[in-house]
Amino acid sequence: MTVRENLEFPLRRHWIQLSQGEVDDMVMEALTNVGLAETVDLMPSELSGGMRKRIALARTLILKPEIILYDEPTTGLDPITSRGISDLMVEIADKYKTSSVIISHDMRCVERTSERIIMLIDGKCHLTGSYAELSRSKDPVVMPFFQ
Repeated sequence: MTVRENLEFPLRRHWIQLSQGEVDDMVMEALTNVGLAETVDLMPSELSGGMRKRIALARTLILKPEIILYDEPTTGLDPITSRGISDLMVEIADKYKTSSVIISHDMRCVERTSERIIMLIDGKCHLTGSYAELSRSKDPVVMPFFQ
């Protein structure tokens, strides 16, 4: 499927009564919000890894969710693209007033995107707080994550 078809898919699945014009407008709005309006007719194989992450976010945004779940959103990306994805996540949360649950080992992403962190160790809540609070922790399990 093209980028357009990928973004149309959830709309057709959830809101069948939309006209083609409404669908087109929603697709372009979602792509514009992630800075990729020019990719609308490309195939996924023609996109970089960072562009694919942005398209995935656009596909989520098109349904106007209240909560977005991110699972390792910066994995496999170079540091510059990772920073761009992290910044985009913050912009989206601010613009759409969405809440985000972010699962990540990328502490730069965590620092840029989080208000509250829950650190899990062996599947259990080990420590919770802001990035600043956790970065000052003297807990020997937590300290290596912030060095």
